[in-house]
Amino acid sequence: MVDKIKLVIAFLLIVAGIAGFYYLHDSAAVLRLASVLVGLLLAAAVAWSSDPGKRFFIFGKDSVAEAKRVVWPSRKETLQTTGVVILFAIVMALFLWAVDASLMMMVNKLMGRGE
Repeated sequence: MVDKIKLVIAFLLIVAGIAGFYYLHDSAAVLRLASVLVGLLLAAAVAWSSDPGKRFFIFGKDSVAEAKRVVWPSRKETLQTTGVVILFAIVMALFLWAVDASLMMMVNKLMGRGE
């Protein structure tokens, strides 16, 4: 129950930051942005103190660690794969255009509109 209250407070802090942004509509843009950022930072601090918040931040940390272990393709591999995909898309578009045009000709002939 305490965790739910903390998450509600975090949500209300975000809402307060956004409300401050609109309340300060005549102020400098820096103050408006600071209002939102303070609301978000306070909300993150309150959410982090709850059990679901701690699990979420641990999940985020584990996700970053997992992304670092990924073997990313080289520039050459990326360009080759992109080329194959673009070539396939062009060939498929031409094929579908040919099928569509031939079906349209057949339908026109069947309906007596073709010459």
